[in-house]
Amino acid sequence: MTIVADNFIGLPVLVLLPIIGGIVCWMFGRTGEIRKQEFLCRTRSAVCILTVLAEWLITVFLIRSRGAGLQFMFPNLFGLGIGFELDGLRWILCLITTTVWFAVAVYGLDIHRSDTKKNRFDLYFLICEGATIGVFLAADLYTMLIFFEMMSMSSWVLVAHDETRDSWYAADSYLAYAVIGGLVTLMGLFLLYHLFGTVRISEIRALAAACPDRKLLYIAGALATVGFCIKSGMWPLHTWLPPSYTMAPTTATTLLSSVLSKTGVFGLAVILSQIFAGDRNVGFLVLALALITMVVGAVLGIFSTNIKRTLACSSISQIGFVLTGLATCLLLREENAFAAHGMVLHLMNHSLFKLVLFLSAGAVIMNITDGEYNAVRGFGRNKPLLIFGMLMGLWGLAGIPGGSGYISKTLLHESIVETIHLFESGGGPAFWMHVTEWVFLISGGCTFAYMTTLFVCVCVDRNEDPDVQAVYDRMKGKWCRLPSAVIIGLFALLIPVLGCAPFLMEALASFSDPFFAVSTVHPVHYLSFEILKGSMISILTGVVIYFLIVRRCLIRGGIYTDRWPASVDLEKNVYRPLLLHILPFAGSFLARSIATLPELIRIGFCRLLYSNNNNGVVIPGEDEYFSSYKTQEEADESFSTTLGTSLLLISIGMVIILVFLFLQ
Repeated sequence: MTIVADNFIGLPVLVLLPIIGGIVCWMFGRTGEIRKQEFLCRTRSAVCILTVLAEWLITVFLIRSRGAGLQFMFPNLFGLGIGFELDGLRWILCLITTTVWFAVAVYGLDIHRSDTKKNRFDLYFLICEGATIGVFLAADLYTMLIFFEMMSMSSWVLVAHDETRDSWYAADSYLAYAVIGGLVTLMGLFLLYHLFGTVRISEIRALAAACPDRKLLYIAGALATVGFCIKSGMWPLHTWLPPSYTMAPTTATTLLSSVLSKTGVFGLAVILSQIFAGDRNVGFLVLALALITMVVGAVLGIFSTNIKRTLACSSISQIGFVLTGLATCLLLREENAFAAHGMVLHLMNHSLFKLVLFLSAGAVIMNITDGEYNAVRGFGRNKPLLIFGMLMGLWGLAGIPGGSGYISKTLLHESIVETIHLFESGGGPAFWMHVTEWVFLISGGCTFAYMTTLFVCVCVDRNEDPDVQAVYDRMKGKWCRLPSAVIIGLFALLIPVLGCAPFLMEALASFSDPFFAVSTVHPVHYLSFEILKGSMISILTGVVIYFLIVRRCLIRGGIYTDRWPASVDLEKNVYRPLLLHILPFAGSFLARSIATLPELIRIGFCRLLYSNNNNGVVIPGEDEYFSSYKTQEEADESFSTTLGTSLLLISIGMVIILVFLFLQ
């Protein structure tokens, strides 16, 4: 079947169908609630499932057309126009999005079955899907920002869904980051448009290479990336992520971790790989931030004592791994195959791992309404499906051979090794790349440690309270319904299946070659000793961290203890005081100073022209009616209320300007 590249209607359909479906769901649900008709409410759920299924089917159908240059443009919409296009990388991201949304919608039938606010949830759930696909299909940065903000606003409602005090706190933090990040990114796009005259993604690479004003280009690029850095969870803009993931409903958390964080990575990939392609200064900066993000997330994960918070911190760390691939992509320039493929595959894997882990965690929390380690301890015993899901998540995230995470982490590690060889042969800073390799491997060990802690807590240890453990044991086979069990089991099974089929994963990764300008691809021998050695170092490091730090320092008397110092909370101790107290005070002080300056000029001018009695009241000597008697308080009234004096000062200013121009 031949599809016309220009004006292919399927692209806007992918974006608009969920939004329309969300409105239809809301109408059915609202009518059902008013009339108290269960049939209409069930129809709402059916429409939601059918909508996300249709999205997935359309995406799968487009696999053969991913390289055909499909486009659709609304030329004059919103001023600069709205445009969509499809290529291999965008198709992969759309496949991830529609797959996760379908899985979460089916799972939501179980976890939201008694939710009185499900009508609102379904509306914003589907709007968020359409906006997310709009980000991935955007043909220009302007379109991307519009749908990026739509996605942020709709997902904010999902974060605040429970409407508890903690969820509102997390949602407020999420919203503040989203708004500030969006505004800063918009400033960057203004500068990019000023430099290039366009923000179309397919054109900015060549325009950036020929841009003579590199300083302004760096400023514009830095501003444009802020919103995407926030959404991806990059340090130091990561503090919104743990509370949002912890307090949001499990379905919303799964979307945030599995898909929405990838919109930030995609935005960074667009700007960095297109505007700063081959720029090693930018590459080293991104690499430094990636390594810090990787380590910070891993350390937070080790100290966490909440199941959802651990997975949230893990997302921060894993995004650091992905960004390492993006950084080495810039450092390797045309030899970037390992970096690009590793980054794309780890994006896919991370979505898969977090889908399985968050849905498993959500099933646990749904039964006991508490995610603390000491509460969930022993819940997974004698529950084979839950054990399988948690074990596969550990296997994949830790990069253990045989799991799909081993393939992507191996490629990322090989990109670092290749960069070391390149710098050693060309005189580059190879020492720092050796440091990067060890940070990468040790962070992988931290991943093994905190995931082992989570797995042992839920599936191996017994609860401290025998009565509670007995209740958990009686839940065997009753802890989740069949649809949720199928979703968890199916996607958990994909982890070893893909891990045993590296050729399939590499074929998927090759879809992104045109986007990253990959030219040469070298074969990787995944079972060679040199390749396996890196994974073994990470696993052994993880075992040491688990037994020497977790078991001996973080578990006291058989109780998991939160030993993370509250004084290092960046949001509570730095960002919130800065935004809520310091900046408002500085702004009001500056505004008050500027507003007072004309008044001071007026008083000084009047004292020069007019006499002043002993009471400090200004009285014109030649005309007692020009200024009536006033008390000192009234005499110091705001300058803006004195119209005559304002006009007088304006005239004096105009005279000064004319004199200045005359002298010039």
